Amino acid sequence: MAGHDEAGGLHASGGEDVRVQYRLDLSEGPTGFGDSSSTLVGIAVDVETTGTVVDTGAIIELAMRRFRFDADGVITHIDRGYCWREDPGVPIPPEVVRLTGLTDEDVRARRIDDEAALRLLRSATVIVAHNAAFDRPWVERRLEDAGDCDWACSMTQIDWRGNGFDGLALGHLLGQAGWFHQAHSGSADVDAVIQLLRHTFSDDTTALSRLLERSATPSWLVRAVGASFDVKDLLRERAYRWDPVRRLWWKEISDVDRTGEEFWLAANVYASGRSARSMGPDFEEMNAARRFR
Repeated sequence: MAGHDEAGGLHASGGEDVRVQYRLDLSEGPTGFGDSSSTLVGIAVDVETTGTVVDTGAIIELAMRRFRFDADGVITHIDRGYCWREDPGVPIPPEVVRLTGLTDEDVRARRIDDEAALRLLRSATVIVAHNAAFDRPWVERRLEDAGDCDWACSMTQIDWRGNGFDGLALGHLLGQAGWFHQAHSGSADVDAVIQLLRHTFSDDTTALSRLLERSATPSWLVRAVGASFDVKDLLRERAYRWDPVRRLWWKEISDVDRTGEEFWLAANVYASGRSARSMGPDFEEMNAARRFR
């Protein structure tokens, strides 16, 4: 048998032969957990778009939901949800219709409330998206005054694998935490993010507390500028990612790992005989306000 934990967990009393999932339905109001006497504000954000390239696409749905959390990263209150649809001015591609369920008729003559959306974003201590590297550029392109906010990523800035989860997709993680939802619906996805942030790990810390700690830690964006094509496999094995716009390999590292990364790059990418077209990599310091832009 399995029991349901209102804080967001799922516990088993008869082994792991059976897992139970519950439909996610987040109610507005106090959660009944944490210290509500002193809280900060977070907001979960999700966008649905006409494509994957910011410069040539458009947002067709923007969903947000604020929550309040205490010093231990426990969510104490969940506000109402907001969801706006917007007419992109062109037909929605068929593959996007299949993925999101949104049709041209659903967005016809609709528009995001810029003032309300900006007010919500600016009210938050931290903005959380599941793949912030995707969502943030879209939001800031559509809402030009939304820059300089602190962003965090529930997909990449929480060590899910190190805590018994596998995969990083939002619905997959949610299912392993004991819940299911209507995937690729903006409102449903922001609720899924909030529920994941409520998840409590074996040491009694919440996913949100882990995320806030990681987000507040300075890091470095490393760009292997001028790296030869011949070392691409080495870079990929070291978890570098290819940026097709800048046409270079990059990754983010912690502050304590910078020296070791410099030595590795010097020996494997920029050493004599490696045919690099640059003297060395670029390092850009990152923080929550600059990350994922």
